[in-house]
Amino acid sequence: MKTKVRLIVVTLICSIIGITEAQSQNSQKSISNNINLKVMAPKEVVLAYAEALGKGDIPTAFSFFSPEAKWHQPGAHQFAGIKSGTDEIGKMLGGMMEAAKGTFAIKPNGNIMVNGNFVAMPVRFSGTIDDRKIDMTGIDLFEVSNGKIIGVWLFSENQEVEDTFWGK
Repeated sequence: MKTKVRLIVVTLICSIIGITEAQSQNSQKSISNNINLKVMAPKEVVLAYAEALGKGDIPTAFSFFSPEAKWHQPGAHQFAGIKSGTDEIGKMLGGMMEAAKGTFAIKPNGNIMVNGNFVAMPVRFSGTIDDRKIDMTGIDLFEVSNGKIIGVWLFSENQEVEDTFWGK
């Protein structure tokens, strides 16, 4: 319905300012093409998120999240639990970076797997907190809807070691 209204408005404006019908149709096609921009596929969203995160471009990384996203951080450590919304997720990730004094890094580590709206990304994560170091693999599972990440579930190779690393 919105597309039809926009096309009618374009046609009216074109007739008022004297643009020909052919020029008007070209304008309508251009507007229709812009309106029907393709939503990124789930795998594309996760790859773009991972690329931005890897560059430290947090604003771009977070642009791929729905404002209502839920992040399921496993374990029994200070950052564990379900985080709701980009504010809580951002505070958790910021807290992790602060605790690890900027050494915490997450990188894709294998083939990304897709099942409908779910994307599983093998990862390697590492960091240092005082005399504690972590370097292990895991799986990050993303749920994507309408081009936005709406859910994240993390699975660590060794949850006890990760719990010790992050502390209480």
